[in-house]
Formats: sequence, structure tokens, C-alpha cells
Amino acid sequence: MRALLLAGGRSRRMGKDKALIEVDGKAMIARVVDALAKAGREPIRIAVATPEKMEEYAVVVNSSYNIEWVLDSMQHAGPVEAIIENLNDPLCLEQDTIQLATADVPWITSEVFNSLETSISKNDELIIPTDGDLLQPLLSLIRPKLLVQSLECWKGGPLHHLFMKRPHSLLMVDGELIRNINTEIDLEKY
Repeated sequence: MRALLLAGGRSRRMGKDKALIEVDGKAMIARVVDALAKAGREPIRIAVATPEKMEEYAVVVNSSYNIEWVLDSMQHAGPVEAIIENLNDPLCLEQDTIQLATADVPWITSEVFNSLETSISKNDELIIPTDGDLLQPLLSLIRPKLLVQSLECWKGGPLHHLFMKRPHSLLMVDGELIRNINTEIDLEKY
């Protein structure tokens, strides 16, 4: 099963590249890639904003993994645009499911990704992890053939609003595993 890891953001709220911040001695992007690979989500397509980011991230990501580096056609356009662009690739469209991920969830585990796979129903377009309060749509397991048209017609707004309108399931997980880091304060809490 393929994965799409979105790593093209500006990290504006953090003030520095979140993907390269170390958590427990390892860059956040490397931690997420490790969890995806351990869950069998290769090849891992990593969407970045610039060739320089591709080079920087390649230094910290395990080179033995099956990684497909892609450049966002519109830098910093946003996650929906990056998802649409990648899902329209025939390599992605031919997949039954694709695991979404972002570089700023350093505590995500392969077990969460595996639970999404075993919990998605045949009638669902996607399954979204939640801790009961917050949804993490960018960690969803999606069916690209079913979801791409809805994404292309989306008029904007939070991605979870669109995802909640589609046939879906929710997977309850420990909030610490799916917590994302956006600011220094988020990082200092742990």
C-alpha cells in the first residue's frame, strides 16, 4: 500500500522547518517515515515545496526505504491541493487505499496506520483517526478513486468538513499518538 506524506508547508507558526525538528533525537519527518515503512506503507511519496527541501529531508530519512520524492506544482498551496495533485497520478489512482500523513506528528506509530487499514469498511471512502475531540484528516486512510472528485470540487475550508460529508468511519486512538506540532509551545509540552 502506498503512502502520501505531505511535507510542503511553510512552518510559519513554528518559525523554522518543523520536519527537521528533532524529537527524542530524530527529525520529525524521519519518525513519520519510519512508522509508515514499519506499517508496510511503501512506496512513500513525499511531497515537498522545493528541491532544496527534498535534499534536506533526504539526509534524515532512512535511504533504504522506497521513497518517491515529488515537488508540489504550486509551492505552499496547501494540503488539499497537494493531495489532489498526487491522487491524480495514475500510480496513486490505481491503489485501493492510500495512507495520508504529515511530517509534524512525531508520535504516530505503525500500529495506528495498521488499525486504520483493518478498520476501514468496504463502503467507506476514508477512515479518519480521532481522539474523540479532534479529527486528524491528514492521517486518514483514503480510497483515491472515490475521493479525488470530491476533493477537486471542494470550495475550501477545513479538510475535515469535506471528509465528514463523505462516507467514512472514525478510528478512536490515543490523542498523544496523533498530536501534531505547530508551535514551540506544542513542542515544549513534551
